[in-house]
Amino acid sequence: MRISSSMTYTNFLNNYQVNANTMQGTLDQLASGKVVNKASDNPLLVSKIMDSKVALANNAAYANTIADAKSWTENQYSVLNQVTKSMNRIITLITAAASSTNGIDELTAHKHEINQDLQNIVDSLNTSYGGKYIFAGKNTDTKPFEMQKDANGVLTGISYGGTKDGLPREISAGVTVDLFADGSKFMQVTDKEGQTTNLTDFVANLMNALGNNSSQSIDQAKLGTELLSQAQAFYDNFTTVQTTVSAKETRLQAAASRNETEKTNLSTQLSDEQDVDYAEAYMHYQNQMVAYKATLAVGTKILQTTVLDYMR
Repeated sequence: MRISSSMTYTNFLNNYQVNANTMQGTLDQLASGKVVNKASDNPLLVSKIMDSKVALANNAAYANTIADAKSWTENQYSVLNQVTKSMNRIITLITAAASSTNGIDELTAHKHEINQDLQNIVDSLNTSYGGKYIFAGKNTDTKPFEMQKDANGVLTGISYGGTKDGLPREISAGVTVDLFADGSKFMQVTDKEGQTTNLTDFVANLMNALGNNSSQSIDQAKLGTELLSQAQAFYDNFTTVQTTVSAKETRLQAAASRNETEKTNLSTQLSDEQDVDYAEAYMHYQNQMVAYKATLAVGTKILQTTVLDYMR
């Protein structure tokens, strides 16, 4: 087979271009720190890298959801701490008011303090987080609890205007936590005798039993039995909800830990897929540079060949 100069030149140029492109690809890797810099470099690897980046983005979104949900439950737990303290104080005052040793001034002071404690409870239950009321069900933009008062500013009732819904939050693929938000749970209780009591009725009956003024007698018997039992039932109910909130907070803490572990694993996976091993890449570059220079050296001799060389 006759080898022409044209074929020799063409083969040289092809080999030169291959070596130059290979060396340039490695140089691009060293400069960017990435194994692939465009889809055509390695389509399959690029697809894997894109999947890993999407997974990391989803992980970050779930992390934000978990953090927000944790803050939500932490706020609820703190609020219920305040509520149970106020409710415990109300129980203490009811017990004191039921004692026959109290004078009218002391009873009036007890009633005033109970009135303030009840208002503090309502104010606490109307707490918002991030502009959303935490015990309003799905009506998070509307204050859930309203107080009814008489002309003297004494509470006569408490009403709830929220919904009975929780707030579902997806904390990982296919996993949802239903955040507590149903404020209606605070509006009704069942005491030890099995009697169901509405919060509005309890407030109205309690204030009536404490008397409206010095001329109205105090219903100490009712205070020391029925109302004290109901107050204890409301206190127990608040602590039960607080325990539920605490359990959700614990679950969210575990979810945050899993999310962080997943983030570490995904980051490692992405790094393995796209980050350059500089030592290995530089070694390849050195070898490719040797091959490139050898190609140039051989090419110089080929290109210097003339027709006189074939006539010798």
